[in-house]
Amino acid sequence: MDYIKWIRSKVGSEMIILNFAGAMEIGESADETAKREVEEETGLKINIEELIGIYTKYFDEYPNGDRAQTIAFFYKGSICGGEIINENEESIELRFLNKDEVPELFNQQHNDVFNDFINKRTGVYR
Repeated sequence: MDYIKWIRSKVGSEMIILNFAGAMEIGESADETAKREVEEETGLKINIEELIGIYTKYFDEYPNGDRAQTIAFFYKGSICGGEIINENEESIELRFLNKDEVPELFNQQHNDVFNDFINKRTGVYR
């Protein structure tokens, strides 16, 4: 079941809370979600090494008008298997970048996480 589509069918574009380590499904833990999402989007299997932080006070409006307060769990992980896929329905282009090559990120939440990661902060909560 696609939980987000189900919720949206009930509330339309109204403000909702979205829990992200990817998009958490009912019954998953945040770290299980992160592992599943990485594999679905990249083809790679990962081990979770540590929690960078939990980022909760962020708000987004999507191109279709959906609004949400996004709650995201970000982890540091390492690749333990799988093979990188070049393109699928969720990813257009995948590649590894040096930290100084990272393009503009999607939103302030992602910028804050990236800065915390680069500065080796862990256990962050915002």
